Amino acid sequence: MSLRTHTHGLVLTEHTFDVPLDHAVPGGEQISVFAREVADPGGTDRPFLVFLQGGPGHEAARPTRFPSAPGWLERALQDYRVLLLDQRGTGRSTPVGTLPGMTPQQQAEYLTHFRADAIVADAEHIRRSLGVDRWSVLGQSFGGFTTLAYLSTAPDGLREAFFTGGLPPIGRHPDEVYAATFDRMLERNRRYFARYPGDLPRVQDLHAWLAAEDVRLPNGDRLTSRRLRQIGNILGTSDGFEHLHYLLERPFDSPAFRHDAQSMAPFDGRNPLYAVIHESSYADGHATRWSAERVRPAAFAERPELFTGEHVFPWMFDEFSELAPLREAANLLAEHEWPRLYDADVLGGNEVPSAAAIYAEDLYVEHAFSVETAAAVRGLRGWVTNEYEHNGLRADGGRILDRLIAMARGRR
Repeated sequence: MSLRTHTHGLVLTEHTFDVPLDHAVPGGEQISVFAREVADPGGTDRPFLVFLQGGPGHEAARPTRFPSAPGWLERALQDYRVLLLDQRGTGRSTPVGTLPGMTPQQQAEYLTHFRADAIVADAEHIRRSLGVDRWSVLGQSFGGFTTLAYLSTAPDGLREAFFTGGLPPIGRHPDEVYAATFDRMLERNRRYFARYPGDLPRVQDLHAWLAAEDVRLPNGDRLTSRRLRQIGNILGTSDGFEHLHYLLERPFDSPAFRHDAQSMAPFDGRNPLYAVIHESSYADGHATRWSAERVRPAAFAERPELFTGEHVFPWMFDEFSELAPLREAANLLAEHEWPRLYDADVLGGNEVPSAAAIYAEDLYVEHAFSVETAAAVRGLRGWVTNEYEHNGLRADGGRILDRLIAMARGRR
């Protein structure tokens, strides 16, 4: 099903596709996947660039031109028409909520079908449905993980592959990943309190207040110290230090503080997939067994003022009312032995022109592992830079995408 509209100098074509929940059982349960095609009026026949969003559990950006948003879109439309894919379970694709009416075992089984490998299978289904021979892909963050899985399992469908802040490790255990991200989080805390030294005693006072008082967020949940600490996830963006500081300067007992503390937290019920299958994104043939909880350094227990980052903990499914219905399913998924996502032999023989922006100080995707992966993918050209944080594509997307296109095509 397709619907075409014209708005602000863009031609938008909406597509909805029925795909199998489990691509290994094509005649089984079906779900829908939504994709929005974006083109300039004169570019509706250009090659496709498929945008694979970060996450897991986040839908694709919605395009505007006031000015162009997302920022990389203007550059992309010079060469392509862009397909913005709402990854399965998000946006206008069949959404994943709390899965009422299912047993925990049924919930867990259902949720095993929402990793990168399933998204690749969706993309291939869509490519064939649209009659496209090959197309290019741009993967941001988790979308880069999906892009690497694409290169592993269906490279014949790809013309080019671009990665921004999303080259995952191949075969490494999730424990190695989270140990590295905790080390980087410790350094990011040090930098934050060096920039805003007055915030350290203020944060310590805030934790003491939260321990003594029953402080409720607008959704009715209690704001606990460990829930507050998760706002540190924002420290991995180019403007994150300032956003955190401006939150902490508010009176703690004000409605504005409670509202912003809730809205700035990375995990909530809007996209439960982000919390429930987050660790599985790094499970290249492993069970995660609550990896971040197990490898968390002692410093985070000894110093409550330290913020945590993109780390999922089992206690969240007790304290977050919107995640509580998936508590038992999350525990089952933590014990699930996930299949491999990447084929090192296929990647070692890769023939798809590829380029990756690797952020040297990325808080979420350890750059040393990304460099290791870049060396393992034949023909992939890596650009290691400390000019950007993880949100580089949002901050300066036109320049970054322009450079990656030139690199993949051998022009620089």
